[in-house]
Amino acid sequence: MVIILVAVVAYNSVYFKKLDEVKASASTGQFNAAAYAGKFWNNKLIPNLGKAIEINQLVSRLQKDKDSAFQQYSHALGIGNIRYFLVKGEGTITAVNENDITVEAKSDSGTHTVHIATEYIFGNAVRDALGLLDINEFKNTMDFNNVSAEINKKIRAEVLPPFKAGAKKGSIVQFTGAIELNKEHLNTNTIELVPVALKTLQN
Repeated sequence: MVIILVAVVAYNSVYFKKLDEVKASASTGQFNAAAYAGKFWNNKLIPNLGKAIEINQLVSRLQKDKDSAFQQYSHALGIGNIRYFLVKGEGTITAVNENDITVEAKSDSGTHTVHIATEYIFGNAVRDALGLLDINEFKNTMDFNNVSAEINKKIRAEVLPPFKAGAKKGSIVQFTGAIELNKEHLNTNTIELVPVALKTLQN
């Protein structure tokens, strides 16, 4: 009888979980996406904004030699056609729209229209534009994607509000941010930029 009782207690004391559940649980307790995104922003992204290529220069390079421009200036995970670029520029605000602000960026390389996203900030463009993060450093893709979410949240909370408050048609703006382009179906006529740094100058 005692042996049977011990066996029952031992049986009820042992339980099994799927390995994925254990890993997810451990990751949830260990990884702080907001803290990681903050360090990435301050220690890697902002110090490397000087590597951004001027938007008109990039468009000119893409028109002359698309393959070379993508190879030199773009980054992305994997080998797909969707690639990300860190770009900069300066121009005049020509329209303040509901979801973006239109800027006519001018430089020695030409003039191009850029739509600075002000409402829908999502995706991995800012995280991946400089190629500074390696997915293999993360325990799972959820942690990696959460870094993007926190970066985008930071842009919505800190970068955009002061810019939107002072942006008006005719103002001069300096911008740095990330854009997404499809190498196979390249379209530079409509470029949307996710901003990292914005500065409105006096008219």
